[in-house]
Order: sequence, then C-alpha cells, then structure tokens
Amino acid sequence: MRYEELADVPCSITRPLVIFGDRWTLLILKYSFAGVRRFNAFQSALGISRSRLRDRLDRLVEHEILVKRPVDDGAYEEYRLTEKGHAIYPILIAIRDWGDAYMAPEGPPVEYRHRGCTGEAHAHLTCDECAAQISARDVEPQAGPGMTASRA
Repeated sequence: MRYEELADVPCSITRPLVIFGDRWTLLILKYSFAGVRRFNAFQSALGISRSRLRDRLDRLVEHEILVKRPVDDGAYEEYRLTEKGHAIYPILIAIRDWGDAYMAPEGPPVEYRHRGCTGEAHAHLTCDECAAQISARDVEPQAGPGMTASRA
C-alpha cells in the first residue's frame, strides 16, 4: 500500500499517519508547542533541510493543524497552532510518557509541569461512560459508524 493511500483506510489510527507518519512532523509540532513559530527557527532547532521543512510545514497548514500568518507588516511569516493543532498535545504527552518510562534510564530529561499547581502533566486513558482509568487490556474494538459508511 502506498503512503498516500493510507488516507482512504477506514481507520482513525491509520489515517492520521498520512500527516504524522514521520519524525520531522512530530518534532515540528513539539517545537510549535514550545513557542517556535518562524521557518528559520524551526530549521535551526531541527537541522532539517529547507525543502523537507517546507514540505512538512505545508502539509500541517494544508490539514489546518498550523496556520501561516504574516507578522510585522508582512516582513516575515509565522506558523501558529490552530485549535485542531492544539488537540494533538495529548498525543505528544503520551509519547513523552512512554519515552520517560522506557527510554530515559536517568530520569525524564524534561518535566512538563502544570502552571497552576506544579504537578506533572500525563496522558491518561479513561472511559467516557464511567470515567474509569483504562488500558489496552480493557478495550474491545468494535465497528463504528465510519466503518459501515465506508463499506456502503
């Protein structure tokens, strides 16, 4: 299956891979949440080629995860997270939680603290019905309305 064909697979895990399926896109998002907004700042932080960075930023703009805006009377442009982009934050925190647990033997290199009380931010999976904290062992995938619609 070609990479672009993933967008047609009736799976809400597979489809986003068209956008997030490479390390550069996730790193661009990580830096976006850290306040990086300018093309040159992304390039400097990531050490990525200009063409690859342009491609990834254009894809994020195309999918309305970032918006490109002129600033300083049009002297330069910046990339800002949209509401759709902000919704990705729990995914990054979940990846960070996994990385801290399994790939940081000396401890977390960065702690993400709640500004309000200084507690640490973590991703948690909960049931929307009973609010219980759950894991993969507690979940049973079932066909949803998007599956039946895609077969029709």
